[in-house]
Amino acid sequence: MRSLLIAFSILALALPQARAQTSHHQHQSAPHRENAMHHHREKSSHHQGKAAPSVQQGATYHPNTPPGVQIANFGKSQSNVPIKLYTLTNSNGISVNLTNYGATLVNLWVPDRRGKFEDIVLGYDSLTPYFTNSPYFGATVGRYANRIARGELNLNGITYPLPINNGPNSLHGGKVGFNKRIWAAQIVSRKEPAVVFSMTSPDGDQGYPGALQTWVTFMLNNQNELVILYEATTHRPTVLNLTNHSYFNLAGEGNGKVLHSLVRINASRYTPTDAHLIPTGEIRSVAGTPFDFRTLKPIGASIHQTGGNPIGYDNNFVLNKPLFKQFGFAAEVIEPNSGRTLQVFTDQPGIQFYTANFLNGTIKGKGGKKYPQYGAFCLETQHFPDSPHQARFPSTVLYPGDTFRSVTVYKFGVR
Repeated sequence: MRSLLIAFSILALALPQARAQTSHHQHQSAPHRENAMHHHREKSSHHQGKAAPSVQQGATYHPNTPPGVQIANFGKSQSNVPIKLYTLTNSNGISVNLTNYGATLVNLWVPDRRGKFEDIVLGYDSLTPYFTNSPYFGATVGRYANRIARGELNLNGITYPLPINNGPNSLHGGKVGFNKRIWAAQIVSRKEPAVVFSMTSPDGDQGYPGALQTWVTFMLNNQNELVILYEATTHRPTVLNLTNHSYFNLAGEGNGKVLHSLVRINASRYTPTDAHLIPTGEIRSVAGTPFDFRTLKPIGASIHQTGGNPIGYDNNFVLNKPLFKQFGFAAEVIEPNSGRTLQVFTDQPGIQFYTANFLNGTIKGKGGKKYPQYGAFCLETQHFPDSPHQARFPSTVLYPGDTFRSVTVYKFGVR
């Protein structure tokens, strides 16, 4: 993908300076990090020869928004820290809203085949509901995305207890995961609009060993690709599994269920789970099962054959890759009425396909819309769930001196 190579070229020039600046300020306390974020934005604007972006209120789509990056206020955290909203817009009018609370994707405006723009991700119009009533809407999830059995990590002969927050397991990094953290932020590119979020998770955070420095960069290019680049380093051996937990509805968020959307997943195998959604350790063929998405089929075609409680897809698929860490096609979704399409590319070994089984209509999202069961789908690129306990699965251990890097691309179109 030539556009991805261009994106990496831009990020390669911009990110080292951003990392150096954010690393320096992340040794300060949280209020100082907020001041540092403001300093970064001013400095970035100065170096690019432009005035600092105007700060506006709210998250509303404006069809005539010029390409680039804008900053808006998005409220205050529970500790009264100002939180910002960053709007990335490309030359085709596609627009992404991101907040430094949880490095969260809040809005994603894309056109249908008639040129009508709609927001295609679930979430909230304001910041406050993200504190207590969000099932990870749009969040950057870590330190370990997905589940670790029994809330127990065994690493190098040491057992580390982890918070149990999902039945008997630890889910998405614990009770206070990366989705609930305030990240530093810096604009790293305006031509290909990009923002990098960064934070330090201290040694022992949520039970995990190692001080982990993490950077997540979002770039929106003119090929209608949202590029997400993950990077991390640690000072002690630890485990790491990062992903984005956006809930997509290509008909528009809150516009019914996604059961008629067509899905294809580039996976001939999946990892079966027990009653608590922990992999059994088997890697099984999808052939002859409701998990066979090797050719396009409606999400609802076999969903009631999946079992589980509640019924639906919440499964890790083993992506077809001739080489480990090879970047390539992972999945696609087509919404037949609007014509909107989504393609996913990644270098990760797996992808979690989730059909919002646990939504039940009680959550009121943007505009007060009720989000029903099967009202969205997630395609979370990842390493496999519970990998620390599964010798056959690719390792998620990160060692000092190594840098974790991974890229996922969401490409939007119409047909």
